[in-house]
Parts: sequence; structure tokens; C-alpha cells
Amino acid sequence: MTIVQNILVLLHFLGWAALFGGMVVQLREPAKRVNAAMRDGAGTAFLAGLLIVGVLEAGSDPVNNAKIGVKFVIGLVVLVLVMANVRKERLKDGVFYGILGLTVANMVVAIFW
Repeated sequence: MTIVQNILVLLHFLGWAALFGGMVVQLREPAKRVNAAMRDGAGTAFLAGLLIVGVLEAGSDPVNNAKIGVKFVIGLVVLVLVMANVRKERLKDGVFYGILGLTVANMVVAIFW
């Protein structure tokens, strides 16, 4: 079970890294949009996070439900914002920086909580 958990954690990290990296490459661009890395990264991170919680609940490891709840809500908002704007030619700056801020906030919760 530990191997499955570690693989899921790796996929979760890679998903958030893809989302974050997909955003960073656009910071200097005048027209920001949802690219494939953002779309796939958000979906991968969210799904892997759900599976991690399932594996933890099935095992004997304790789960911090408050932390999981906060990360779930942030991840869901990011996923919805990304998927709602995937076909748009241009993202409004507020939406783009909102997704970026929520992505960083989710990482901060994961590391410091």
C-alpha cells in the first residue's frame, strides 16, 4: 500500500507542477490562456489527491480532515476555473492570477499545515 501511496503522491506533485509551470511560462505573454499543461495538471492533481485520501482512509494512517477539506475546496475551484476557461481564446487577468494564487495557496497548505 505504501508503494501505491507514494506513486499517487508523485502524480499529485507532478500535476501541480504541470499546472504551475503552464502558468509560469505565460507570465510575460500579453494574452494568457489555459494551455494543455494547465488543463492536464489540474485534472491530474485533483484526481490523484482524491485517490491519496482514499488510500489513507483505507489504511491505518491518520488523516487530517480539516486540511483535506481545505485542499479539496481549493483544488476543486482551480479545476473548475481551468475547465470553464479551456476553450476561451484569452483569460482575464483576474482569473489567471486567481488560478495562480490558488495554486500557490494549495501548495502552502500542503507544506505548512
